[in-house]
Amino acid sequence: MSDATTTNPSNTSAGQTIRPDEAAHFGKLAKDWWDPKGSSAMLHKLNPVRLEFLREAIDMHWAGDIRDAKPLAGKSALDVGCGAGLLCEPLARLGAEVTGIDAAPENTAAAALHAERSGLDIRYMAGELASHDIGTFDLVTAMEVIEHVADKQAFASQLAARLADGGLMVLSTPNRTVRSRTLMIGAAEGFGLIPRGTHHWDDFVTPEELSDILAEAGLTMGEPRGIAFSPMKGLHLSGDLSLNYIVTARAR
Repeated sequence: MSDATTTNPSNTSAGQTIRPDEAAHFGKLAKDWWDPKGSSAMLHKLNPVRLEFLREAIDMHWAGDIRDAKPLAGKSALDVGCGAGLLCEPLARLGAEVTGIDAAPENTAAAALHAERSGLDIRYMAGELASHDIGTFDLVTAMEVIEHVADKQAFASQLAARLADGGLMVLSTPNRTVRSRTLMIGAAEGFGLIPRGTHHWDDFVTPEELSDILAEAGLTMGEPRGIAFSPMKGLHLSGDLSLNYIVTARAR
């Protein structure tokens, strides 16, 4: 099912959310995305934290057995802004039928190749989410994406339109604080831990702003959990929202 070149646009017109310069920036990173010591090293450190939150949210939402190795068996999942598939592949291993979509075709090509080599059946698509007639999904994720889109409200509405009845959405994004500006841009980008130009602090979204954006899209946001950093623990789930946070959302 892996297909990095699927376009299949629907006739639905919607606001454009992709910023071409952002897509080009991330597309240039495609070849190194799966290298844990490469330009996406920070994402490799972040992914286990996301998955810890996701697993708990999945078990709570569907009242699953925490011992079940495949809690998403029989369910569909859509990862928007999937990059080269760092989250799609664990979702597939959790049992989901997974679709990943990304603004950069270089990323979906890399994702499809890696999935094929890993023996995973994942569908990948490039372009605007609204341009693809792909139905709805039990789980919709968008990790570190909303801060990169041109129209945050349109993007949230497009995500909501892809969420099936009774489904679960999970998003993560940097908070717009002095701490995030200092650490994520000044330090992380300044010292090369994150590629320069990845983040624009003015585009970061506070939890209060995200709650309002999701509400306008017909979604109720859950209690946010912080993704914090310390020298002892590295990146970890926390009550501290000042750097980055992750939330659930459900249809009202």
